[in-house]
Amino acid sequence: MNQIKVLIVDDEARLRKLVKDFLVRENYDVLEAGDGQEGLDMFMDHPDIALVLLDVMMPRLNGFDVLKAIRQTSDVPVIMLTAKGEEEDELTGFSLGVDEYISKPFSPKVLVARVNAVLRRAGESMDEQKLLSIGGIEMSIDAHEVMVDGKRLDLSVKEFELLEYFIRNKGIALSREKILNSVWDYDYFGDARTIDTHVKKLRSKMGDKGEYIKTIWGMGYKFEVEE
Repeated sequence: MNQIKVLIVDDEARLRKLVKDFLVRENYDVLEAGDGQEGLDMFMDHPDIALVLLDVMMPRLNGFDVLKAIRQTSDVPVIMLTAKGEEEDELTGFSLGVDEYISKPFSPKVLVARVNAVLRRAGESMDEQKLLSIGGIEMSIDAHEVMVDGKRLDLSVKEFELLEYFIRNKGIALSREKILNSVWDYDYFGDARTIDTHVKKLRSKMGDKGEYIKTIWGMGYKFEVEE
């Protein structure tokens, strides 16, 4: 069974080690970053990260800036670590999409319990997302089935995964690099033909709905549905 991957972003090495030790005991796979920029880079390089523990005050890039960048592309659960009594920080974080706050100093056992609870809620939320519906397109993730205006589409595995990725990231400009990393799960070496070929086939099978996949010249694609 694959371990759930958690990223800790904090400039206090001793705190990172303490938290990591407790999470590893609970069978989590833990990644560490010592500042905001390193944390953001690590998050972008590991699309399977399931939760982020994020300090507010850090060098290079503070926690709020990291959270803003994460929320541009992902709804991954984020727990922020803040100094006790910093109410303004907490309000700012919630407005940016933080899932929960833990004030320092904290009990590692309590933090692990919070991590478990947030991931459980996120899992329940993901269950609700196994049926996607937008602009006449209906996707059943479990059944691996796509209906367009009531008609079933015959999609390959990668075409299905590509369409799901587009729908979940609707309205966001997606570079070819990001699409390859997320859908094909390998690094980008400058050859965009794999993506372009799959997009062309997917558009063709979707008929009029293929127009939802917009080309952004020189960059990649964006999935947009006009209401």
